[in-house]
Amino acid sequence: MIIAALQLDITWEDKEANYWRVQQLAKRSLSHKPDLIVLPEMFATGFSMSTQVTAEPMDGPTPTFLRELARSHKVAVVGGFALDTQRGKTQNCALAVDPQGNDLAVYAKTHLFSFMGEDEHHEAGAGLVPFNLGGLRCACIICYDVRFPELLRPHVEELDAVFVMASWPAQRQSHWDILLPARAVENQLYVVGVNRVGHGKGLDYTGGTAVYHPLGHALARAGAGPQETIITADIHAEEVANVRKAMPFLDDRRF
Repeated sequence: MIIAALQLDITWEDKEANYWRVQQLAKRSLSHKPDLIVLPEMFATGFSMSTQVTAEPMDGPTPTFLRELARSHKVAVVGGFALDTQRGKTQNCALAVDPQGNDLAVYAKTHLFSFMGEDEHHEAGAGLVPFNLGGLRCACIICYDVRFPELLRPHVEELDAVFVMASWPAQRQSHWDILLPARAVENQLYVVGVNRVGHGKGLDYTGGTAVYHPLGHALARAGAGPQETIITADIHAEEVANVRKAMPFLDDRRF
């Protein structure tokens, strides 16, 4: 399966501008014949806590855009948005859709970034939501979630790839660069980390979008610097099975 990760320069709280940017990058990615396009966390607005701007129902403009993007290019899509729960708070979500625009999974961020007050505006999700895409067993996690390995561990036998969508700031870039391959190595699966670039609400973002092999080496990685870019990698469920068979470390876990 060919993954195209779009490292996007997000225009703060401007959905139409960001839809247009994604369309342009998605069209460019088609030369690589991707099976799946992955976008950053809350790609349509940036990591904004202004829920009056970000909140949408499941049939809102951003989920609708993701479904239409998938249908128009006949490619699966994973992208983030803020779901209006009708309970007073939103949820920071990842939506996965198949090439026909049908919803495969909606994952709500489990660990909320209290350091920046996310817990005051968003409601935590209930845990991982695995889904199958073309024979690849997948799940999404969102940004801060990657600091918590226990989120993935109970599901490791049912996963081949994890998509980490993020708005990870430049001042903690080194943590991102360490945590992604760590999650790949300890779980013996692919990790696809998609971060934004640019500037938003007083923070700088320098990307570091990457795809890591189950043995921890980078199959593709965006170059240094805050540029929009597309990276691609070909990943296979069979490779995960081969790694786990050759080095059955997961069998030695104790609970």
